Amino acid sequence: MPQNRSIDYSVLELAVVGQDIPHHKVFENSVELARLAEDLGYKRFWLAEHHNMVSIASTATTVLMSHIASKTDHIRIGSGGIMLPNHSPLIVAEQFGTLGSLYPDRIDMGLGRAPGTDQVTAHAIRSDRMNSVFKFPHEIDEIQKYFRNDKATTKVRATVAEGVKIPMYILGSSTDSAHVAAQKGLPYVFASHFAPAQLFQAMEIYYREFQPSEYLDEPYSIAGINVVASDSMEEAEKISTSSLRMMVGVLTGNLDYLQKPEEMTAELREVRENPALQRMLQYAFVGDKAHVKDKTEDFLKQTGVDEVIVASHIYHQEDRLKSFRIFSEIMEEINQPTEANIKLP
Repeated sequence: MPQNRSIDYSVLELAVVGQDIPHHKVFENSVELARLAEDLGYKRFWLAEHHNMVSIASTATTVLMSHIASKTDHIRIGSGGIMLPNHSPLIVAEQFGTLGSLYPDRIDMGLGRAPGTDQVTAHAIRSDRMNSVFKFPHEIDEIQKYFRNDKATTKVRATVAEGVKIPMYILGSSTDSAHVAAQKGLPYVFASHFAPAQLFQAMEIYYREFQPSEYLDEPYSIAGINVVASDSMEEAEKISTSSLRMMVGVLTGNLDYLQKPEEMTAELREVRENPALQRMLQYAFVGDKAHVKDKTEDFLKQTGVDEVIVASHIYHQEDRLKSFRIFSEIMEEINQPTEANIKLP
């Protein structure tokens, strides 16, 4: 696919907990992946927020962000994202202000309005969260005010955040947050890696309604994909059985640890063809380098996004690192200038 611009590529990490893998090892694996991503040219390493899920350890998102930032040198570390209705805007500003001072020009703040868990757990986190959901745009404004160095106009201050530069990103899996991101002139990130249904509608709204702001002159979009890349189609299929069974668990409410991969059976292929699973995994690219490259090029051409962020639920760490290596090679090739867009002197 001829490119007249370079497409950035990033990592979305959920610190997935595999069967028989203790949490300390999960976090060690996250650090190892972040270091590799930094070496391979990934732009960001974002950590999601989820609660009450045995298979996901990215619960204390800002704590894990700080740990990984301390173990890397220059890759941007961010939240993909902080689920704002779970938190007080003041506390969010204080936490990210602290991170921004500890790791200058390296911290991203991604904010979403989903709970990142089931409703019972969401209520346990913050009993008034539904009020906060409806106040999502207002709470974004609150956080931005805490970061402004304007101490004369407010009695409540997040002093550690004042004057600290932290880019803010609005996350969404439906059209709602597209309106918010556009109206506030902020970058927009769509969760097409697990909720692709409204991707194109949301992006159309975002670009059509975008209003330039002090933060952003032009729209900037990021979309998520799942990638399992390996040396052969057969090996990638086998590795993907772990994430396939994990997604089935999400759909059925039978959540469990990420399981070890197994051979792709006729029964698993039949499960993979389930319409609900097909919809969820529309942008799950599983295969060898050539296949994943074709799928990625097509995705970038169709969406026109500025950046792609990659999730990859793979049981064995060596397979996961290989997948991210292969994907970085794919993006380097996609971004390689071609004859069509090289201007001769």
